[in-house]
Amino acid sequence: MRKRIIIYAVGVLLFGSAQAQETISLTLAEAQNYALEHNRTLKNASLEVRKAEASRWQSLATMLPQVSASIEYNNMFDYSMDLGNFQISMPNSVTYGGTASVALSGAQVVGVQLKDISRKMSQITLEQTEQEVADQVKTIYYSALVLEKTASLLEQNLENLQKLFAFTQKSVDVGMSEQTDADKISVQVASMKTSVNTTRRSLEMAYNSLRLQLGLSVDTELKLSQTIDELMSMDNAVSLLQIDFNFDNNYDYQLLQQNVALAKKEVALKKWAYAPSLSAFYQYTKKDYMSDESTMNSTPPNMFGVTLNIPIFSSGSRKKAVQEATFSYEQQLNLFDDTRETLTIQHRQLSYNLKSNYETYETQKKNLEVVQRVFDNVSRKYEQGVASSLDVTNAGSDLISAQSSYVQALLEVVNARIELEQLLNVDDY
Repeated sequence: MRKRIIIYAVGVLLFGSAQAQETISLTLAEAQNYALEHNRTLKNASLEVRKAEASRWQSLATMLPQVSASIEYNNMFDYSMDLGNFQISMPNSVTYGGTASVALSGAQVVGVQLKDISRKMSQITLEQTEQEVADQVKTIYYSALVLEKTASLLEQNLENLQKLFAFTQKSVDVGMSEQTDADKISVQVASMKTSVNTTRRSLEMAYNSLRLQLGLSVDTELKLSQTIDELMSMDNAVSLLQIDFNFDNNYDYQLLQQNVALAKKEVALKKWAYAPSLSAFYQYTKKDYMSDESTMNSTPPNMFGVTLNIPIFSSGSRKKAVQEATFSYEQQLNLFDDTRETLTIQHRQLSYNLKSNYETYETQKKNLEVVQRVFDNVSRKYEQGVASSLDVTNAGSDLISAQSSYVQALLEVVNARIELEQLLNVDDY
């Protein structure tokens, strides 16, 4: 009775756990959109944009009027000032005041422009991160589908080998074949089982990587609702080769443009150190004495002032600061030119990779079809007693090798396609 209770309790726990497990089925587009909403790296990039906007407004506020108010209470504890022939009592007082000020210089204007460039860079980085997350999801999604296809091919091979092993073992039992023939095929069966298990474990790792990109719990059951054949359009992949490379669409190029603009503004900022700065203020003060006696009040109720600060001599520090900023600007220009050349070469290389990988894929696809027919033919001949177990072993090894080459070629086309799409900043083309 006690064992039944324990078994029942364990069953309830397992059933409850299975019921609580969340299941999500996603297409590639749905997985990318889900990642854009829940990916933690992307959330941080979005916060950087908001931080840059807040910093920009802080700089802008320095050029706007600043207003402050104050109240001051003084208690002299009935102190009297002795002036020889007469004494002046110091009554308690309350002082109310307000000050409005504004300061303006060219450096402040340039500072706001610098913050504006930083905000634009944060926005570009956010868009680049979105692209990277979407591409990572696509890569993992494709990889998982390819592993699914690989596992399916291997399981098909395993099924064929198991049939051959069963046939061979029956032949051994009736004395028509040697036991060594069955042993050779049994080794192939065991090796194929190991390959299937290894592929399944790799597939689970791919699913875990995809869960991480989507921001899902490791306990969430994830199903991919599309197959590799549905997504893998070779015509679309090859058509990428016809797209001209536009520098302005590339996020790295956009960021570099902003870096050049930033360096140029830094030069302007250093030059503004030679310019005068202007500040003005207005102050209102009211002082109330807590005494009926007349008291001398030397505090003016209204005050206005203007300050013009003119830099004259800094022992060359301003000049060297301008030179330093100018050198940095020239470095950015050199880097900008190098990057244009690098991106042009990269585009040509990625286009070459895609074309070459596509040709390899087509070759491996035809090779797999031929090797599969050879294996099927050898298997039939072996069952008819025309072929030997060695022929089956060799044909099986050739089939496994052809399948591996086909899958590898397929993955290389996928990776080359995604890399070129990322450089061109196009998707689902």
